[in-house]
Amino acid sequence: MAVRLLLIDALNLVRRVYAAQPGDDGPEKAEGAKTSCVQSLQRALNECRPSHAIIVFEGREPGWRHLLFRDYKAGHAPMPEALRVALPAYRDAFAAAGVSSFELPKVEADDVVGTLAVKVAGAGGHAVILSTDKIFLQLLSDRIVVRDHFKQQDLGRAYVVERFGVGPEQLVDLLALAGDSTNSIPGVPGVGVKTAAKLIAEHGTLETVLAAANPAAADSAAASDSAAASDTSAAPPLTPKLRERLIDHAEDARLARSLVTLQTDLALGINLKDLRYRG
Repeated sequence: MAVRLLLIDALNLVRRVYAAQPGDDGPEKAEGAKTSCVQSLQRALNECRPSHAIIVFEGREPGWRHLLFRDYKAGHAPMPEALRVALPAYRDAFAAAGVSSFELPKVEADDVVGTLAVKVAGAGGHAVILSTDKIFLQLLSDRIVVRDHFKQQDLGRAYVVERFGVGPEQLVDLLALAGDSTNSIPGVPGVGVKTAAKLIAEHGTLETVLAAANPAAADSAAASDSAAASDTSAAPPLTPKLRERLIDHAEDARLARSLVTLQTDLALGINLKDLRYRG
């Protein structure tokens, strides 16, 4: 039987369901959200029909992104206290529905999900990532799909091209230039998604964009990114203002690229047979 792994971004599901519950923060709201989350899980299992499934939570200590950039996710609202207290009960409820939860200390759920998805795809299986977080779109392939559970929609390459103007394999470079306001990651000031997509279409990669702005650094850029050696002489010239911004914020863009790139090679200590869904 071919592996079809359902990977659920736990807090993406839980916090959205909790926020949609009526009433003020408190135990009753948390209990109602738990019931709704289990129902959402059961619906996802019915729709995706996985052979294996896992719900991935955030590690409880700051991870490498917080250490690299202190303002990472600075704009995120803190978790409501009643929800924080109730999370162990949520895990128990998910387990009762047949799906285990997992977290790794000091590791974000995004990197755990990315690692599992890539490993399963590399072994010839398929992975379905249940999340509305755009960070996972960089993983899209013929064996990895991202599913918006709330819209009951699978997000593929066509969705990324329509929304961002680039393919999934270029999304990291686009976010490096445009930034990711959701996670308080700045890119290059004045460069939005449309401008970033245009620059990538004309020049190819983040490094070739930066090399076009600062030709004197082209050799070092090519050394760090082989694609930077490609010929972009036919690309339209950059405006002086844009060139200045790219030069002044080149390292900010490279930092942003590191922050938005998922880790996909973590040692997780997970045995796939333990994730088999028998519902």
